[in-house]
Amino acid sequence: AILVAHGKVLQRDTMRIAYILTSLGIGGAEKQVLALAECMAQRRHVVLVLVLRQRQPNQWSTSVDVCYLGMRRNPFAILRGLFHARHALRAFKPDLLHSHTYPANMIARVLRLIGAAPAVLATIHNVYEGGVLRMMAYRATDWLTVHTTAVSAAAARRFVRLHAVPARKCSVVPNAIDVDGFVTNAERRHYMRGKEGAGSDFIWIAAGRITAAKDYPNLLRAFAQVHAVEPRTQLWIAGEGSANAEEELRRAIAESPYPDAVRLLGLRRDIPDLLDAADGFVLSSAWEGMPLIVGEAMAMEKPVAATDVGGVREIVGNAGEIVPANASAALAEAMGHIMHFSRTEFDALGHAARQRIAEKFSMETRAVEWEQLYDNLLPVKTPI
Repeated sequence: AILVAHGKVLQRDTMRIAYILTSLGIGGAEKQVLALAECMAQRRHVVLVLVLRQRQPNQWSTSVDVCYLGMRRNPFAILRGLFHARHALRAFKPDLLHSHTYPANMIARVLRLIGAAPAVLATIHNVYEGGVLRMMAYRATDWLTVHTTAVSAAAARRFVRLHAVPARKCSVVPNAIDVDGFVTNAERRHYMRGKEGAGSDFIWIAAGRITAAKDYPNLLRAFAQVHAVEPRTQLWIAGEGSANAEEELRRAIAESPYPDAVRLLGLRRDIPDLLDAADGFVLSSAWEGMPLIVGEAMAMEKPVAATDVGGVREIVGNAGEIVPANASAALAEAMGHIMHFSRTEFDALGHAARQRIAEKFSMETRAVEWEQLYDNLLPVKTPI
């Protein structure tokens, strides 16, 4: 970028940006970081991604350079990973180290402490990133960062209120959605509905890791109430979790009043196809940051029924139904309300949802914000 100050032209060379995160597992934060890294590379910056864990069987692919540190939960593996990271960063010579998620945020600060990173920018991806000890760790090490961003105003408010981050060093940069990658297609919808056995049923889809945060038991209770009134309804759940978490969910589905109407799809890489086949998207979470999948469903013109957690209200706005967390009856009512829309109302809500994402949450818009923030955080180079 070319900058002008005090009548002099200042040259900002292509930035060298290193990103660090915990893993590249199939999750929203991981997907967002890789999308940002790839976008910065396309904008002619030099990018490196550091990953705390080793390569995983199921993970996002990327076109940018990745360095796996192979850290595990023992002191020797952590020290070995830190040595590896220091070596990689000294060779890469970044202008900025941008960290994401709690473990990587902490490791980035250690790397700054030992002189391996010139500046650290941290990003908080969830309203809840741990208990008191983690908040104390954030507070005690904040001096090692130049700034902290949160993916939602709700997350920023909570961390500032807990004194984990000072308000003067915290700002909100919402997640971005690949609008062009989530476009409806009538032929694909027809094919996928046939392939997945949708028939003429109304299909509700939920997607995300099988964890306590997603509160799938809340969803199953809500869907049971919906299905009791609307038998021509199915619920699809796409996502994976630990073996115990998946087994618990399968057991809960089997014990639910309408087990045959609920499908656990497992890990899927064809989310746009599944969203096209579905009729509505439902989020039952107990806590969130700013879930990418909600924005992706909105980009696919799907009406959304979601719990009012984290940044959900910020992304949905008036283009969906928002209800309190852990309120199955309210979630069921919201789902039923959407199902009873006229075709005109249904289409209008879907169009409004996509328009909101395109205008406020596109990757193009967010990339400019990140680039400006990076530029503001780095010292201006010598005048030409």
